[in-house]
Amino acid sequence: MIGISRDGQRHPGVSKRRRLAAVTVLAGTLVVLSGSIPLLPVTLNRVTAIAYAIEAGQEQPGWTGGEIPYSWGGGHDDVPGPSLGTCQGYSGAILPCPATRTRGLDCSGLARWVYRLAYGRDVLGPGNTDDHIRRLTEIPAAKARPGDLVFYGKIGKRKVKTHHVGIYVGQGRMVNALKTGTEIRIDSLTAVKGFAGYFRYL
Repeated sequence: MIGISRDGQRHPGVSKRRRLAAVTVLAGTLVVLSGSIPLLPVTLNRVTAIAYAIEAGQEQPGWTGGEIPYSWGGGHDDVPGPSLGTCQGYSGAILPCPATRTRGLDCSGLARWVYRLAYGRDVLGPGNTDDHIRRLTEIPAAKARPGDLVFYGKIGKRKVKTHHVGIYVGQGRMVNALKTGTEIRIDSLTAVKGFAGYFRYL
Protein backbone atom coordinates (compact mmCIF):
# COMPACT_ATOMS: atom_id res chain seq x y z
CA MET A 1 0.00 0.00 0.00
CA ILE A 2 1.33 3.44 -0.91
CA GLY A 3 0.64 6.29 1.51
CA ILE A 4 1.59 9.84 2.39
CA SER A 5 4.13 10.71 5.05
CA ARG A 6 4.47 13.97 6.96
CA ASP A 7 6.79 15.32 4.28
CA GLY A 8 3.99 15.08 1.73
CA GLN A 9 5.70 12.34 -0.28
CA ARG A 10 4.32 8.92 -1.17
CA HIS A 11 5.89 6.04 0.72
CA PRO A 12 5.07 2.34 0.92
CA GLY A 13 3.83 0.99 4.23
CA VAL A 14 1.46 3.79 5.23
CA SER A 15 -1.93 2.09 5.11
CA LYS A 16 -5.11 3.63 3.78
CA ARG A 17 -6.81 2.74 7.08
CA ARG A 18 -4.23 4.72 9.02
CA ARG A 19 -4.68 7.73 6.75
CA LEU A 20 -8.47 7.55 7.08
CA ALA A 21 -8.14 7.44 10.88
CA ALA A 22 -5.93 10.51 10.79
CA VAL A 23 -8.49 12.37 8.66
CA THR A 24 -11.25 11.49 11.15
CA VAL A 25 -9.19 12.85 14.03
CA LEU A 26 -8.39 16.01 12.05
CA ALA A 27 -12.03 16.61 11.20
CA GLY A 28 -13.01 16.21 14.86
CA THR A 29 -10.27 18.58 15.95
CA LEU A 30 -11.37 21.19 13.43
CA VAL A 31 -14.95 20.98 14.69
CA VAL A 32 -13.77 21.55 18.27
CA LEU A 33 -11.56 24.46 17.25
CA SER A 34 -14.28 26.10 15.19
CA GLY A 35 -16.63 25.80 18.18
CA SER A 36 -14.24 27.32 20.71
CA ILE A 37 -11.29 29.51 19.73
CA PRO A 38 -11.71 30.71 16.11
CA LEU A 39 -8.11 30.09 15.04
CA LEU A 40 -9.26 29.89 11.42
CA PRO A 41 -12.42 30.96 9.65
CA VAL A 42 -14.87 28.09 10.13
CA THR A 43 -15.39 27.52 6.41
CA LEU A 44 -11.64 27.28 5.81
CA ASN A 45 -11.60 24.56 8.48
CA ARG A 46 -14.21 22.68 6.47
CA VAL A 47 -12.28 23.18 3.22
CA THR A 48 -9.15 21.70 4.80
CA ALA A 49 -10.95 18.72 6.35
CA ILE A 50 -12.77 17.93 3.10
CA ALA A 51 -9.58 18.20 1.04
CA TYR A 52 -7.78 15.79 3.38
CA ALA A 53 -10.76 13.40 3.33
CA ILE A 54 -10.87 13.36 -0.47
CA GLU A 55 -7.12 12.76 -0.66
CA ALA A 56 -7.51 9.86 1.76
CA GLY A 57 -10.26 8.30 -0.36
CA GLN A 58 -13.25 8.89 1.90
CA GLU A 59 -16.72 8.77 0.41
CA GLN A 60 -18.15 12.18 -0.51
CA PRO A 61 -21.34 13.38 -2.21
CA GLY A 62 -20.81 12.41 -5.84
CA TRP A 63 -18.08 9.85 -5.09
CA THR A 64 -18.41 6.41 -3.49
CA GLY A 65 -14.89 6.42 -2.09
CA GLY A 66 -11.38 5.43 -3.14
CA GLU A 67 -8.58 7.31 -4.83
CA ILE A 68 -9.72 9.82 -7.44
CA PRO A 69 -7.64 9.94 -10.64
CA TYR A 70 -6.62 13.07 -12.49
CA SER A 71 -8.75 13.61 -15.58
CA TRP A 72 -8.14 16.58 -17.90
CA GLY A 73 -11.38 18.58 -17.79
CA GLY A 74 -12.82 16.41 -15.00
CA GLY A 75 -15.08 18.17 -12.49
CA HIS A 76 -16.58 20.67 -14.90
CA ASP A 77 -20.06 19.26 -15.43
CA ASP A 78 -23.09 21.30 -14.39
CA VAL A 79 -22.78 19.80 -10.90
CA PRO A 80 -19.27 19.93 -9.35
CA GLY A 81 -17.61 16.59 -8.63
CA PRO A 82 -15.74 13.82 -10.43
CA SER A 83 -16.74 13.41 -14.06
CA LEU A 84 -15.37 12.19 -17.35
CA GLY A 85 -12.87 14.62 -18.81
CA THR A 86 -12.20 15.91 -22.31
CA CYS A 87 -9.32 15.58 -24.74
CA GLN A 88 -9.85 19.09 -26.12
CA GLY A 89 -6.70 21.06 -25.35
CA TYR A 90 -5.00 18.04 -23.78
CA SER A 91 -1.17 18.12 -23.84
CA GLY A 92 -0.27 15.45 -21.29
CA ALA A 93 2.52 12.93 -21.62
CA ILE A 94 0.22 9.88 -21.59
CA LEU A 95 -1.02 9.07 -25.09
CA PRO A 96 -3.56 8.52 -26.36
CA CYS A 97 -5.41 10.99 -24.15
CA PRO A 98 -7.24 8.97 -21.44
CA ALA A 99 -9.49 11.78 -20.17
CA THR A 100 -12.70 10.83 -22.01
CA ARG A 101 -12.65 7.40 -20.37
CA THR A 102 -11.39 8.53 -16.93
CA ARG A 103 -13.85 9.69 -14.28
CA GLY A 104 -11.95 12.09 -12.07
CA LEU A 105 -10.90 15.69 -11.56
CA ASP A 106 -8.44 18.20 -12.88
CA CYS A 107 -6.93 20.86 -10.60
CA SER A 108 -9.70 23.45 -10.93
CA GLY A 109 -12.36 20.73 -10.89
CA LEU A 110 -11.02 19.58 -7.50
CA ALA A 111 -10.97 23.11 -6.06
CA ARG A 112 -14.49 23.76 -7.35
CA TRP A 113 -15.85 20.53 -5.80
CA VAL A 114 -14.15 21.00 -2.42
CA TYR A 115 -15.43 24.56 -2.17
CA ARG A 116 -18.92 23.42 -3.20
CA LEU A 117 -18.92 20.85 -0.39
CA ALA A 118 -17.54 23.34 2.16
CA TYR A 119 -19.70 26.35 1.30
CA GLY A 120 -22.87 24.46 0.39
CA ARG A 121 -23.07 26.06 -3.06
CA ASP A 122 -20.99 26.29 -6.23
CA VAL A 123 -19.09 29.45 -5.25
CA LEU A 124 -16.28 29.02 -7.81
CA GLY A 125 -18.65 28.10 -10.63
CA PRO A 126 -17.79 26.73 -14.05
CA GLY A 127 -14.62 27.54 -15.91
CA ASN A 128 -10.91 27.03 -15.40
CA THR A 129 -8.28 28.50 -13.06
CA ASP A 130 -8.39 31.87 -14.85
CA ASP A 131 -12.15 32.09 -14.28
CA HIS A 132 -11.94 30.96 -10.65
CA ILE A 133 -9.21 33.36 -9.60
CA ARG A 134 -11.34 36.31 -10.71
CA ARG A 135 -13.90 35.31 -8.05
CA LEU A 136 -11.31 35.33 -5.25
CA THR A 137 -9.29 37.83 -3.23
CA GLU A 138 -5.51 37.65 -2.96
CA ILE A 139 -4.19 37.09 0.58
CA PRO A 140 -0.70 38.13 1.74
CA ALA A 141 1.52 35.13 2.46
CA ALA A 142 1.75 36.12 6.14
CA LYS A 143 -2.05 35.85 6.45
CA ALA A 144 -2.56 32.70 4.37
CA ARG A 145 -4.41 29.91 6.15
CA PRO A 146 -5.12 26.24 5.40
CA GLY A 147 -8.19 26.17 3.17
CA ASP A 148 -7.03 29.05 0.97
CA LEU A 149 -6.29 28.29 -2.66
CA VAL A 150 -2.81 28.54 -4.16
CA PHE A 151 -2.50 29.49 -7.82
CA TYR A 152 0.31 29.16 -10.34
CA GLY A 153 0.94 31.29 -13.40
CA LYS A 154 1.05 35.00 -14.13
CA ILE A 155 -1.46 37.37 -12.57
CA GLY A 156 -1.39 40.99 -13.65
CA LYS A 157 -3.81 43.89 -13.32
CA ARG A 158 -5.03 43.42 -16.88
CA LYS A 159 -4.07 39.87 -17.79
CA VAL A 160 -4.47 36.57 -15.98
CA LYS A 161 -2.81 33.40 -17.28
CA THR A 162 -2.81 30.63 -14.68
CA HIS A 163 -2.09 26.94 -15.14
CA HIS A 164 -2.61 25.23 -11.76
CA VAL A 165 -4.44 25.52 -8.45
CA GLY A 166 -4.15 23.58 -5.21
CA ILE A 167 -5.79 23.66 -1.79
CA TYR A 168 -3.32 24.94 0.79
CA VAL A 169 -3.19 22.71 3.88
CA GLY A 170 -0.32 24.37 5.75
CA GLN A 171 3.39 23.68 6.21
CA GLY A 172 4.17 24.47 2.59
CA ARG A 173 1.86 21.75 1.22
CA MET A 174 -1.26 21.49 -0.90
CA VAL A 175 -3.85 18.89 -1.82
CA ASN A 176 -4.10 18.92 -5.60
CA ALA A 177 -4.85 17.12 -8.83
CA LEU A 178 -1.38 17.36 -10.31
CA LYS A 179 -1.35 15.71 -13.74
CA THR A 180 -2.54 12.78 -15.84
CA GLY A 181 -1.39 9.49 -14.37
CA THR A 182 -1.70 10.60 -10.74
CA GLU A 183 -4.47 10.60 -8.14
CA ILE A 184 -5.56 13.44 -5.84
CA ARG A 185 -2.56 13.81 -3.54
CA ILE A 186 -0.50 16.02 -1.24
CA ASP A 187 2.44 17.87 -2.78
CA SER A 188 4.84 20.60 -1.75
CA LEU A 189 3.93 24.07 -3.00
CA THR A 190 7.21 23.93 -4.92
CA ALA A 191 6.11 20.87 -6.94
CA VAL A 192 4.69 23.20 -9.60
CA LYS A 193 6.57 26.12 -11.15
CA GLY A 194 5.25 29.67 -11.24
CA PHE A 195 3.74 30.13 -7.77
CA ALA A 196 1.47 33.19 -8.00
CA GLY A 197 0.00 33.52 -4.51
CA TYR A 198 -2.70 32.65 -1.99
CA PHE A 199 -6.35 33.43 -2.68
CA ARG A 200 -9.53 33.27 -0.60
CA TYR A 201 -13.26 33.34 -1.26
CA LEU A 202 -14.70 36.29 0.70
